[in-house]
Amino acid sequence: MITTHPIPASFIRGALELESTATGTIVHRLPSSARAQANGDPQLLMVEQQPSGVRIVFQTASTTIELDTVRSRTSYAGAPSRPDGVIEIVVDGSVFGESVTNGGILTTIDMATGVPSREQGPSCTSSFTNLPAGLKNIELWLPHNEVTELLELRSDAPLQPQPVSVRPQWLHHGSSISHGSNATRPTAIWPALAARLGGMELTNLGFGGSALLDPFTARTMRDTPADAISIKMGINIVNLDLMRLRAFGPAVHGFLDTLRDGHPETPLLVVSPVFCGIHEDTPGPGAFDMAALAEGKMRFIATGDPLETAAGKLTLRIIRDELERIVRARAQSDPNLHFLDGLALYGESDAQTHPLSDALHPDSETHRLMGERFARLAFRPGAPLEAR
Repeated sequence: MITTHPIPASFIRGALELESTATGTIVHRLPSSARAQANGDPQLLMVEQQPSGVRIVFQTASTTIELDTVRSRTSYAGAPSRPDGVIEIVVDGSVFGESVTNGGILTTIDMATGVPSREQGPSCTSSFTNLPAGLKNIELWLPHNEVTELLELRSDAPLQPQPVSVRPQWLHHGSSISHGSNATRPTAIWPALAARLGGMELTNLGFGGSALLDPFTARTMRDTPADAISIKMGINIVNLDLMRLRAFGPAVHGFLDTLRDGHPETPLLVVSPVFCGIHEDTPGPGAFDMAALAEGKMRFIATGDPLETAAGKLTLRIIRDELERIVRARAQSDPNLHFLDGLALYGESDAQTHPLSDALHPDSETHRLMGERFARLAFRPGAPLEAR
């Protein structure tokens, strides 16, 4: 007999705040205090609701589990459609199955006018059957790339909370690459892979287009419990052409100072940008490649002038050098602060064998590569974020 259950807060991991709606629950990866300071930025307010790294966890002897959700997606008229989201079920630590989402709310933006149109579709039921018999630990990983409202959870046996995790809490912040970019499954994004390999409990604050050294993000991280912290910064600063070198250095210092206010001795790893050919030596802003769009392909280009670096415009090479300089200087009085060159996760030679299909974002195979490398470089014995 299938029974409907509430989804208590104790079942949800990887979110920082839950919002009750008229029909269900929306998970947030930034608290309301931070969202109130985002100046109404629609990009950030969208991506922080996309539950990258968020999962519903419980124990049960059920062999059938159903989850009802309503997804919200954004598309651009004339651009290729993004793949549907996926909900994955993990049983006792291993991926057992997946369910592709459908229906929900679709907002289509006319890139010429900026005018959105909205279509309302039905809710989605993700059904997982023939699960192994007996009591087991279940994780339902929510889509990393779709705003997802949780409606109902059903099963054919009682549900109970999992024991509190004894794994170290890893708090990570980064850009769309950390958010999940072009990976096709929520457990396949590189932070999820690295967490599993490193035996860590992940809270992922990767925000597509929004790793911008925002003070409210730093304060959120300051106030979030963590045994290990990493921040991967740079690409969004460049492709938004957000600041010049003079402002970048003090902003990095301020971000790190705020983190240290709440985590004075927690191992902290600063990761510079991975390789991205369009922005290595060319500043932003980045833009859609309109010629590619005319052919039905999604690609990005850099529109800045390399000569503008003399006036302080930023490129990825400049940011890597500046981040390393800042971290090396601060580490003299902060032995738990470390630097990782992003090229060790994905470098120029990798771009030959695992090219960025849209010139900006890695695919699932490249996420796997990055996750394995990060786990080795950050979590192995003797590494900066080694589990203690």
